[in-house]
Amino acid sequence: MHTKSIAFGLLAAAAAASASDVVQLKKDNFDEFVKSNDIVLAEFFAPWCGHCKALAPEYEEAATSLKEKNIKLAKVDCTEEQDLCQQYGVEGYPTLKVFRGTENIVPYKGQRKANAITSYMIKQSLPAVSVLTKDTIEDFKKADKVVLVAYFDANDKTSNETFSQVADKLRDSYPFGASSDAALAEAEKITPPAIVLYKDFDEGRSVFTDKFDAEAIEKFAKTAATPLIGEVGPETYSDYMSAGIPLAYIFAETEEERKELSDALKPVAEAHRGVINFATIDAKAFGAHAGNLNLKADKFPAFAIQETVKNQKFPFDQDSELTHDAIKAFVDDFVAGKVEPSVKSEPIPETQEGAVTVVVAKNYNDVVLDDTKDVLIEFYAPWCGHCKALAPKYEDLAGLYAKSEFKDKVVIAKVDATANDVPDEIQGFPTIKLYPAGAKDQAVTYSGSRTVEDLIKFIAENGKYSASVSEESAEETPVAPAATEEVHDEL
Repeated sequence: MHTKSIAFGLLAAAAAASASDVVQLKKDNFDEFVKSNDIVLAEFFAPWCGHCKALAPEYEEAATSLKEKNIKLAKVDCTEEQDLCQQYGVEGYPTLKVFRGTENIVPYKGQRKANAITSYMIKQSLPAVSVLTKDTIEDFKKADKVVLVAYFDANDKTSNETFSQVADKLRDSYPFGASSDAALAEAEKITPPAIVLYKDFDEGRSVFTDKFDAEAIEKFAKTAATPLIGEVGPETYSDYMSAGIPLAYIFAETEEERKELSDALKPVAEAHRGVINFATIDAKAFGAHAGNLNLKADKFPAFAIQETVKNQKFPFDQDSELTHDAIKAFVDDFVAGKVEPSVKSEPIPETQEGAVTVVVAKNYNDVVLDDTKDVLIEFYAPWCGHCKALAPKYEDLAGLYAKSEFKDKVVIAKVDATANDVPDEIQGFPTIKLYPAGAKDQAVTYSGSRTVEDLIKFIAENGKYSASVSEESAEETPVAPAATEEVHDEL
């Protein structure tokens, strides 16, 4: 009996450990499950994928958080359900898609953290604009860190339509609500038409009272929803990078010092709100990122501005003290175009050894943006294991094109992205991109298996010259799939 009790106890423990709020689906039940739920987030994964393994606990936590809201999270193992994954256009892992039935499918655009997934899916589950009353508005204000509520007269159809248009476009970013209750507007001390952006930081709310113009409302939302001086970290980095305006970093090692500097620089941030984002960054945890901004990574506090669109760096002199007046003068000069970007570059190679063209920051434009050539370039890091594994295959690839009829039309290149400033924002190593001749603004990022055969196919399909070569003596051996790429550990 005692042995049986232990056995049953172990079985119960195993069952509890395996309990999951994420539903695993297969081809025979996928459509039925998606159709029977209003909204489903589905992850298409492979068991060997490192990013999928990192996502798993976050995905489980989000599924549990969303359970009470009846928002379902599902997953599909693409090594077992290849046809199903192919049906939904899965090309890399993990791929996440939001399903409203089997016809209305959109890519998941949020971050891969539990709270971000939860927030994103709650927004997706709401109507584009929620109609609010005095009984629902207080709860709606707390629906997310940032919500937007429009107040307008019941017969003001123009303002209503414009606000709805913005809500449809930005629903992934913020919950939108609206009210035509005059008493509610009065209680909020608002004269319609107006928009109030409620937030759980800074001053708590921002008010838009200009004419209802879609572009103006979008700009207001983006500016007001960004903390005056926020914090750069793994969960906010991509948002700052995609904001479309420069980011000013305030590096400091202690929370007390970061607060002290934030308080001192608030007037500078306020003066340039909507033009430059300001954020502190924990120099103890992410000090290595200072090197990416051409700062010394061992001397703090420090300050730098990154022009995120062009990926240009403007480090403030680390031998100078970070004071309000000094930073104000530096930022004012930056905005006026008086500060030259800092460019980190290795020397241009005197001779090119090997078939792969070595690119550095100083010759990047001359080689990569040569409009007459298709240029395949690998952004690598010397410490990256996958880059080392790729190296001999990449050399073989370059050799094949060097001996072909396309030798003057196709360039196979590489750049050490840790030692050279490049205009591209690189998220992991190796990153491989093709810059086609005549369309350098339409670079294509490679996401297939890193084999000579597949890289040749990629160049032929995406380059101007449809340049395909024969592997001849190059024996094809698959290298690690792209989905297992190594990533920056700074942010």
